[in-house]
Parts: sequence; C-alpha cells; structure tokens
Amino acid sequence: MQKGSIRVQTENIFPIIKKFLYSDHEIFIRELVSNAVDATQKLKTLSSIGEAKGEIGDTNIEVKIDAKKKTLTISDKGVGMTAEEVDKYINQVAFSGAEEFLEKYKGKNEANIIGHFGLGFYSSFMVSDKVEIYTKSFKENATAVRWECDGSPEYILEETEKAQRGTDIILYINEESKEFLEPYRVKSILEKFCKFLPVPIFFIDVNESKKDKKEGEENKQINNTNPAWTRKPSELTAEDYENFYKELYPFGEKPLFWIHLNVDYPFNLTGILYFPKIKERFEIQKDKIQLYSNQVFVTDEVKDIVPEFLMLLHGVIDSPDIPLNVSRSYLQGDPNVKKINAHITKKVADKLEEIFNNDRKSFEEKWESLGLFVKYGMMTDDKFLEKANKFNIYEDAAPKTSPQPLSEGEGQEASLKKFYTLEEYKKETDALQKNKEGKLVMLYTTDPVQQDSYIQSAIKKGYKVVKLETIVDAAFINNMEMKWNDVQFVRVDAELTENLIDKNENAESVLSKDEEEKLKELFKVEIPDMHVTVEVKGLNPESHPVIATRPEFMRRMKDMAQHGGGGMGSFYGNMPEEVTLTINGNHPVYKKILKEDNPDSQIKQVRNLTDLALLSQGLLKGSELTNFINRSVEMMEGKERSRIILEV
Repeated sequence: MQKGSIRVQTENIFPIIKKFLYSDHEIFIRELVSNAVDATQKLKTLSSIGEAKGEIGDTNIEVKIDAKKKTLTISDKGVGMTAEEVDKYINQVAFSGAEEFLEKYKGKNEANIIGHFGLGFYSSFMVSDKVEIYTKSFKENATAVRWECDGSPEYILEETEKAQRGTDIILYINEESKEFLEPYRVKSILEKFCKFLPVPIFFIDVNESKKDKKEGEENKQINNTNPAWTRKPSELTAEDYENFYKELYPFGEKPLFWIHLNVDYPFNLTGILYFPKIKERFEIQKDKIQLYSNQVFVTDEVKDIVPEFLMLLHGVIDSPDIPLNVSRSYLQGDPNVKKINAHITKKVADKLEEIFNNDRKSFEEKWESLGLFVKYGMMTDDKFLEKANKFNIYEDAAPKTSPQPLSEGEGQEASLKKFYTLEEYKKETDALQKNKEGKLVMLYTTDPVQQDSYIQSAIKKGYKVVKLETIVDAAFINNMEMKWNDVQFVRVDAELTENLIDKNENAESVLSKDEEEKLKELFKVEIPDMHVTVEVKGLNPESHPVIATRPEFMRRMKDMAQHGGGGMGSFYGNMPEEVTLTINGNHPVYKKILKEDNPDSQIKQVRNLTDLALLSQGLLKGSELTNFINRSVEMMEGKERSRIILEV
C-alpha cells in the first residue's frame, strides 16, 4: 500500500475548489461522465489499431446512486489505469499556485474554470466527504488498484480486486450536497449535459425496488449516441431533421426549415440551426441554441458565437475549438469564435438566398416568421445586409385577386399576396414615387384595416403601399433610411395623399382668405393629450373634407416607445400627440357650413368632421368618443329624441 501527499505547490487546493466552484457544482457530473467517455473511446481506438487485444465487448457507462450508502458511482469499461497512471494523472495536479489562482479569478465567473486547469476529476470534492477510485487497466496481467482521498492532500493507493477492466469512481456525498442522491435531480443533470454523448449511458437507482418498475421495464439509456448533427446531410431525410427538432424541443411547432453546418477548416464546426415559426406579436425567446464541445453540452448562452440577430434561431452548434470552460471574456477575444460567427452569418444568408431564388413562393409563404430574422439581421450586421438586400421583401397592402374561383364555391376569388424586393419596388414606382430630391418614397402601412381610407386614396393616385407592421419595423425603417441614402419611408397616413411625395406641387383653394381664416377659427379645438394644428389646402373636391395626419418623425418615436424602445423613444412617447387637421377648401360641404346662420350648428358640424378625421386615425377615445356619438344622434334625430334613445 502506498501513502503520500497529492503534489501541488500549495496545500489548500481543495478549499479553493470548494470556494470557487461550488456555485456550479452540478458540473462535476459532466466532468466525471466525460472522463468515462474519453476512457471508453480511447479503448476503442487502441482496439482498432491492435494495441488492445480481443473483443472489447460491453462499453456502456453506468451512473448509480445509492441513497442508503450516500454514494454516487460513475462506472466505465474503458482503458482503466495502472498504479503508475493513477499516480501520474490523479496525484500530480498541475497547478500554478493557489494564491495566483485566487488573484487572477477574483470577482469573475469562477464556475467556468473547471477543465481549464485540469480540475475535472477534482470537482468531485465539491460534493463529497470522500472519493474512491477502483480501476483496472486493459493491459494484459494488469493489477487492479484502489485510490482513496477525503479532500485533504493525503491519499491512499493500494492493490485490490476488480474483475473487469475500466474505472469506478465512488463519491461519498456530503450532507450539504444530498440533492445528488435524488434520482430525479441526477437524471435531469445527465439529460442536460450528457444527452448526446457518443457512448451509451445508463442511470441506475440501486434502491429502487422491482415493484416500483413497470413490468418488463429495464434501466433505460438516457442519451442519443448518434444525434443528427454528427451525421452527413446526405444520410438524413426531412423527417430525420424534424424528429431531431422534436427531441430538442418536445413542445415546439414544426420548424420552417434548417441549415446543416459542417466545417473542418479553418476551424471545426458541426451543427443544425432551425428557423422556428414566430408569430409577429409573440414574445421572442432567445437562448434556444445549445452549444456542445465534442457532443458534451457546454451552455445555451451562445452570444458572441452566434450573431445577435440569429439568437432567435433554435438548434445545436458543436465545436471542439470551443473549450468546456467557455466564458464571455474568452469568447470575446478568441479568433476562432469570430470566424465561427462570420461563417454562420454567411451560411444563413446563402441559405435564405437559395430558397428565395429556387422557391420564391415558399419563401413568401414563410415571410411572416422569416421577416423578423432578416430585418433584425439587416439592422445589426452590415455583411448580412449586403446579401439580404436581394431577398428582403415587402408585401403589397392591396393584394391582387385571382380570376379563377376557389374550389369551395362559385363566385369566390382567391386573394393573392404580392411581394416586392427593394429593386422590384423601385422599378414599379420609378415614375411616380420620387420626391423633389430624387429619393424613392416608399409608402407603408402599419395597420391596413385602420389606415384603409389612406391606402385607397394612395392607390387611386397610382402609388404602391407596402405593409410594415411587425414589432421590428419601426426600428427597421429608421435604420434603413440611414443606410440607404436614396430611400425615404413615409407612412401612408403621415400626410395628405397629395403631399405624401413632396414634388413642390401646390393646388389652389376656391375659398377666399377670409373664408379660410373663418374655417380655421371654427376648427380650433382643445383635446386632452393632443396638440392640434389646423391648415387649409386646395385639394381634390372628391377627397375627404378634413384629413387628420401625424408627423412621421413623432409617430415613429411613439411607435418605438410602444415596443419598448428606450432613450429618446421613451421621451417622445410621453409627449402629447401631434396632429395636423388639413381642411380641404375645395370640398362643397364648406360652402354650406359657411352660409349657416346658426353658430351652434356650425360648431357642431365642424366638430363632427374633426372627430371623424380623428376617428380614422384611432385618436378619438374615451369621453371624446362618447361626445361624438351623442352629438351625432342629436344632429340626426333632434335633441329630445336623442335623450329618449340614450335613456333607454
């Protein structure tokens, strides 16, 4: 029997481990199981080259808990160790000094250092009063050995009996860590970190009675040793990809499509990224991409590895070039991570362009979900922007209809959505939608139902109006105007139709100056939380008598504030609504109003026209809306009749 001290430069390594790694102490299971996998794979390699003789047989890894004995055991049937190897790999801890360690990692995420300093095995002491190792090398005539340590630098190493090759690590769980004797807790950790390890892993509760198990039920394998991302795309069907998605996200909807990553130069990277279905106003969830290193789960916080706009994707990335001790500071400075980030961006852009070019109809059908990814990417990544300009599309607010009836019945017409790329929109509108500065004016709607009258008015002039109604569009519009010097976005209700595109064209009003001033006085109203400006213009007599518009800039700021935009968006969000009431001086109704002898009647008619204009913008609410309804009834039925109706 050999006794000795674990050889480190200082004798307080175990208190350090407990102090700095305790917050993430479940990682010890990942480390010990990963070591067991390494030992198993090493045996398979040695067998393939003839160094390990005979059949290797069963190579399953078992994780056993015995709550009565307070033990957790990880057993493998891998290469095992000789006494010399135990002394080399277990007793000689390569460590640069505890004091240096303390100083270097003070105040940082110390949980991420496991593995970096070769402390994987020693993480077991975070949860154990004592650790035993029973191991036997695969080598012929090898003698089994037992190693024991109670968490101090003192250890025991002695010969023992062991029938099979491989290693058993027995942890005697301390009182503070008894959660690791609970079957559900241990199993959940195994499923989190070891779900896709390449060696079969079985979980066993030795105290579970046979009567607790269903008839014929055996200990089930907890991992998938051959996940989809480790296979070639040519070996996989669409069903395989969809089934793997269900394995990752059991309650998720079927994904739109996926991208299979497989790179071996200048870095190693495999994985599958899925585009999930996203409803435009649903909460968008990030941190759905899982990062692995050689099939060992590392984290689902993949910021810096995956571009910001692709954090909305789901799936798996596996790269041995990213160590298990991954940390934010490491990611930010590592050149491989930057290359991986750029590669993923390119692969996604290429895939989207491919689908757009080869199956545009399918691409357009998926645009409700895809648009969020694409627009977010265009705002945050200039390289992606260059590519996305070719396949970012805009839906026409006035869909065409098919002349062919639908199969369900006669007289029905199929609605056909029409989409434009930026270049296609420019070609369609080149003649009509350039302002006096030569910029393309892209007209858009955020609510086709609410803004229908403005849309129809614009269409009558030959303009094209597109839908920009998702949660990212307010920010997207502002961002693109800065990046596209020749494009200006204007909401269809931001101005009079005649003034949406500033061409320095002025129409004459048939009213005299005195009549215009009188109308302005009549239209002066005070509405809570609203600043109203009145103007008279000569418009088409068939246009609305009064049109309410909101300045484009102020409205955008308020829209951004509604979607959680901070900074100036919040500032403008708290300001009163800015509304311009444009009186159509050429509308025939004003000749009648101006000739009205009853001032009270004049005011009521004018106020109703004002309220109708505000109502079209969704700005008439609360008591002002109630007053409008009451006033309208009075004007149509007479004062006494309206009282009877309202009282009933």
